[in-house]
Amino acid sequence: MKAHHQQASQFLSAIDNDWAALIATVGACEFKAKPEREPYEALVCALAYQQISTKAGDTILGRLVKNFGAFPTPQQLITAEFADLRVIGFPGRKIETLKGIANGALSGLVPSREAADAMSDEALIEQLVTLKGIGQWSVEMMLIFTLERMDILPIDDSGIAEGYRRLKNLDIAPKRKEIAEIGKTWSPYRTIASWYLWRVPKQPMTK
Repeated sequence: MKAHHQQASQFLSAIDNDWAALIATVGACEFKAKPEREPYEALVCALAYQQISTKAGDTILGRLVKNFGAFPTPQQLITAEFADLRVIGFPGRKIETLKGIANGALSGLVPSREAADAMSDEALIEQLVTLKGIGQWSVEMMLIFTLERMDILPIDDSGIAEGYRRLKNLDIAPKRKEIAEIGKTWSPYRTIASWYLWRVPKQPMTK
C-alpha cells in the first residue's frame, strides 16, 4: 500500500463512524493507476467506458487492441474505416469522438504526458472538454487513473452518489451539487474517497 494511500485512508476514517466502518470493511486502499498511458490513450479508454458497464468497456477495448495488433496510434484511428470501428463496438457518435481525440493528439489539444503533468486539474478539464463528446467525467477518469491526481471527485458519476447514499443510509442519492459540497470535507484525498465510495457494500455495515 502506498504511503499516501494509507494517509488518505486514515484521514477519511477520522471523518466519522460511517467512513471508519467503510474503510474497515473494504480494507486497505488498492487503488491502481496506469501512469504509463499517454493522455490520448486514457481518453480513448474513458470514452470506451462511457455509459456502459465495466465488462462491456473491457470487451470493446480488447477488440480495439486486437484489431490493430496493439493500442492504435492517433494516425491509425484517424484513417480507420467507420464500419470497422462500428464492428469493434463503438456507436457512431463515439467514433466521431474517437477521431476527434486522435486529431487532438496530433494538434496538441490533447497534451503529451509531460505537458499534462505540468497542467492543473482545472486547466486540463477546461482544455479537453472542448473535444466533442468528451465531458468532465472522461477527463476526470484520466486525471484519476493516468495522472494519479489525488483530489479528484467525479460528481457526475452515479456510482459515487449511490455509494454515498448507501454509506449514509439515505432514501435518495444526493445531486451533483450536493456531492460537490459534501466532498469538500474529503479533500485533499477525494480520489481515494471516490475509490471507497465505488465499493460501499449493498448491505448495511457494522459500525
